[in-house]
Amino acid sequence: MLLVMAATYAAARWFADVHPVVGFVGAFAEAAMVGGLADWFAVTALFRHPMGLPIPHTAIIPRNKDRIGDTLAQFIRDNFLIPRVIAHRMRHFDLAGAAGRFLANPSGEAGRMRGGASRLIADVLGALDPERLGGMVRDAFYDRMRALQISPLLGQALDAAMAEGRHKPVIDAFVAWSAEALDDNAHLIRDMVHERANALLRFTGLDETIANSIVNGLNKMLAEMSTNPEHPMRVRAEEALANLAWDLQYDPEMQAKVAGVRDQLLDNPAIVRWLDGLWEQTRAGLLRAARNPDTALAGRLGEAMRALGTTLGEDAALKHTVNRFARRAVAGAAASYGDSAVKLVSETVRGWDAQTITDRLESAVGRDLQYIRINGTLVGGLVGVALHTIDVLLL
Repeated sequence: MLLVMAATYAAARWFADVHPVVGFVGAFAEAAMVGGLADWFAVTALFRHPMGLPIPHTAIIPRNKDRIGDTLAQFIRDNFLIPRVIAHRMRHFDLAGAAGRFLANPSGEAGRMRGGASRLIADVLGALDPERLGGMVRDAFYDRMRALQISPLLGQALDAAMAEGRHKPVIDAFVAWSAEALDDNAHLIRDMVHERANALLRFTGLDETIANSIVNGLNKMLAEMSTNPEHPMRVRAEEALANLAWDLQYDPEMQAKVAGVRDQLLDNPAIVRWLDGLWEQTRAGLLRAARNPDTALAGRLGEAMRALGTTLGEDAALKHTVNRFARRAVAGAAASYGDSAVKLVSETVRGWDAQTITDRLESAVGRDLQYIRINGTLVGGLVGVALHTIDVLLL
């Protein structure tokens, strides 16, 4: 447009005497060049020094990028991250209804969204280093287990079991196992008595009588224990269990022993391999479920999720509660982390070099700024025509 106006102005000067109208054309072209150049200078001065000359008050954006970043961050903070404003805007947002439709509808938009989310989860799980991630999971499990006081928990569990009588079947099973073990190994007792008896006992056959008496006595005691809940040996066994429960809860020495056993188990290579295998199976299962969400949600889990979605869509009270919770959670997050978000914006802009922010802003608004130059050219030309008209009328 500048070139056209320059050519028009030159032609008007050349043919100035042909007709009075030519003067108006020349005045339009002359003023249009001035207006276009002025607006070119103004727009260029926002982003850089015109023609590279360090003219004062030019290259405004590069010189003030830090202040612009702070102002932008504060604008976001004051207009978007105010808890009251967020709560008001979210009052009309039905998060519970959207979640209900997402869970209840296995196809349509919800299905595509679920498929996209599943692919994203699968990609994330597949991209993570399995050994490193498995090590992190194992270390977290070890840390939690080593910090856990197992001994008091075992003592409390044993106390609760005894209070409900659940220890009695265990004692019965132990008595029955002892009776079977005695029957199967009675010959060992006879052999032991025979080997330790002197020659006189062997000669008279009293060693066999003593061995039989021992075996028969043990069988009788075990039979009485199995039928008599108040048998003294059963009572002693229950007392021993009660003492064990107390020691597990309150005896530091017993607690240290249990902790030592726990640490030995955790350091056992077989346990480490078992945990690694368990994690790999879990990871493989998650990948299969993520890659095929329809299969994962086809069973009871899918039925439960769809039922939850239907409930969220139909239960007005539950929907109101969920929406209120979401509104408060987002407003609370804005109140707690709004300053951090503002600081992130400000520091990000500060971290940009002047050329980067200039290029980004110019690429964002450059097309519109071109119209400022065009309008400046046209408006300047019209002002030139008006001034020339006044000049002709006055003279």
